[in-house]
Amino acid sequence: MTAKLDYKWHLREVMATKGMFSTTDLRPLLAERGIDLSASQIYRLVVETPERLNLKVMMALLDILGCSMDDLIEPVAAGRPRANKAADGTETTGVGEFRPKRARITRPS
Repeated sequence: MTAKLDYKWHLREVMATKGMFSTTDLRPLLAERGIDLSASQIYRLVVETPERLNLKVMMALLDILGCSMDDLIEPVAAGRPRANKAADGTETTGVGEFRPKRARITRPS
């Protein structure tokens, strides 16, 4: 019996490690490389797992993020849960630790 494979898409996490927390950050960078996608297409590319992906878009993402395909795509056995597990066994939500810290406004003394 042949094993069934699936994959995890890590674009959002890789973007967070590079300090990119908004999907709109990608649009001008893709446009510089000749890739013209609408805001909704970029949003879906970031937050959903793509079924099909143009190789030019993939190469542009790799160039923008300075990463490899292994960083963006992780093969997994089909049917496994998609939740990420931290080293201590707790579930993680993806980009949580990479989120920017909320600023606190204080009154001058």
